Amino acid sequence: MKIPEFGTLQMARVNEAHYGTGAVTSLTNTKDKTGLLHTTEKEGTKSFQDYLLDAMETVNNQQLEVDGLSEKIMTNPDEVDIHDVTIAMSKARMSLNLAQTVIDRLITDWNEITTTR
Repeated sequence: MKIPEFGTLQMARVNEAHYGTGAVTSLTNTKDKTGLLHTTEKEGTKSFQDYLLDAMETVNNQQLEVDGLSEKIMTNPDEVDIHDVTIAMSKARMSLNLAQTVIDRLITDWNEITTTR
């Protein structure tokens, strides 16, 4: 069975019940320039990709906030409280560690899924 969206991919199905009657739909969003898996069809719902991108944006914003506070404390120490800088640094470090842990787990799980036969 040839599927036009997948080029020359041949699917061998041994059970007739597995053929299905519906049309094959692409899982990639044509509006998305990255070409990543994006299956959000309903308005107002977020895909897994959106959640990951939002989380990375939050981590990035925390890192930028720490950079700004560090710069302020060096240029004008009377304007910034050292405790605010310490707390912001701790938050940024924790969120970066959490992001690294999530990324490591995703990679490990993906490798496990792809090697399972």
